[in-house]
Amino acid sequence: MKYVIIGNGIAGTNALESIRRFDPEGEIKVYGDETLPPYCRPMISHLLEGVVGPERLPVRSRDFYDKHRADAMLGQRICAIDADQKQVELPTGKTVSYDRLLLATGADPRPVDAEGTDLENIFFMRTEAQVRGMVKRLPDVRRALVLGGGLVGFKAAYGLLRRNIAVTMLIGSGYPLSMQVDETAGKMIQAVLEERGLEVRTGVSVAAFEGNGRVREALLSDGNRVACDMAVIGKGVSPAGRFLPADKIDMETGILVNSRMETSCPDIYAAGDIAECLDIARGYYRVNAIWPEAVSQGRVAGMNMAGIPTDYRGSVSRNVIRIFDLDVMSGGTLDDRDMDDTCRTVVFEDRRRRIYRKLVLKDNILIGFVLVGKIDAGGILASQVQSRMPVMLSDSELASVDLNFATIYSHARYGGTTHTEDAS
Repeated sequence: MKYVIIGNGIAGTNALESIRRFDPEGEIKVYGDETLPPYCRPMISHLLEGVVGPERLPVRSRDFYDKHRADAMLGQRICAIDADQKQVELPTGKTVSYDRLLLATGADPRPVDAEGTDLENIFFMRTEAQVRGMVKRLPDVRRALVLGGGLVGFKAAYGLLRRNIAVTMLIGSGYPLSMQVDETAGKMIQAVLEERGLEVRTGVSVAAFEGNGRVREALLSDGNRVACDMAVIGKGVSPAGRFLPADKIDMETGILVNSRMETSCPDIYAAGDIAECLDIARGYYRVNAIWPEAVSQGRVAGMNMAGIPTDYRGSVSRNVIRIFDLDVMSGGTLDDRDMDDTCRTVVFEDRRRRIYRKLVLKDNILIGFVLVGKIDAGGILASQVQSRMPVMLSDSELASVDLNFATIYSHARYGGTTHTEDAS
C-alpha cells in the first residue's frame, strides 16, 4: 500500500502514526511546506512573547520520520492532484503515485487589499519562521499595528504588548475575539489590554502601508494615519486547497468529509484545518481549526486509511486564553445565528472580581459557554457540550462559580427560566 500525506502539521503527524501502527509495511511519503519537524503551532505566540525559545516548539524528534520508516520531502508544496490517475504533482513536474492520500495542508493567512504590503516588517503570523522573523526585528520596533481582532490578531497584540511595544489594533467588530466570546467578555478582555497600553480602533481598515523600504506608517480607510515600525496581518485564514481538483473533491469553506474523514473522491481523506466536518454544538458542518480536533481527525483518518474502520463524532470549538492575569475559556457556540426559541441563556457577572460566565442551552442541552476570571469548570462544560446530554440543573446552579463535576452529574432536575445575577 502506498500512502501519501500532504502536510506535516499535527493532523498529518497523527495520521502517519496511526497508519504505521496498523500497517507496518506500507510505503509512506510526507510532503510539507516547512522544513522543520512537527512543532506546536499554537506556541508560536509564546515565541513572540518571549516566554519560550524555538527549541521548545517541536512535538516530535528530528528522527521521527526515520523511526516511522516514512520518506519526508519537506520544503515542497504539492501543486496538483490527478485523482483519476491517483498521482500528486510537484512544482518540478515530477509525479508521485498513491493508493491512499491524506490532505492535511492546514490553512493559509488571508491577505489584505492594501497597497505597500511588500514593505519590510509586514508579517503574517502563521509559521515558526514568520515569528522568528518578527522577533529578529523587535529591537528596532517601537510601535506596531495589528490588523484583526481574532485569535491571531489578539495573540500578536498580546505578545507585542508583553515586549513593551505600543500596539494599535484595527478590528471590524466592536471588540476583540468576537468569534470566540460575547460582547461582555470581549469588552472585559479589551479593558485589560487597554490598561496595558493597547489602542483599539473599530470600523476602519488599512488602505495603504507607506515607508522607504520598511513600513513606517499606515493610511487608514477613514483618512487617518498611524505610525508603525511593524505591522501584523491577522485577518483570519483560508483552508489551503487552491491546488485541489474542484470537480472531484467537494468543498465549501473547507473540504467536506464524512465521519471517516473521507472526501467525496475515493481514497482521498482530509484532516485538520482544511477539513469541514460536523460541528456537534451547532449541528451543521463547519471548519473548527483548533489543535485538539486536528489531532483527533488525523488519528481517525490514518486508521481508516490503514483499513481500520473508525468514526469521528464531530468537532467542538473551544479556546483557553490568559490575558495578563485574566483567564478566559469558551466553547461551543454563542452565535445568535445558532439560536432559536428553544434556547435559554444563563448569566452570572461579578464586575468587582472580574468574573463573568454565560451558558447557552438549547432544549436543556448545553451548546455554548464563555467563562472569564474563574474557569475551573471549563473542562466539564466542554465535555457537556460534546456529550449532548441534557443538563439536569437549575439555572442558579449552572451559573454558580462553584460548579463542578459532582454537581453536574449528581442532580436530576431540569432548569427553569433565564437567571441573571449581577454582584457589582
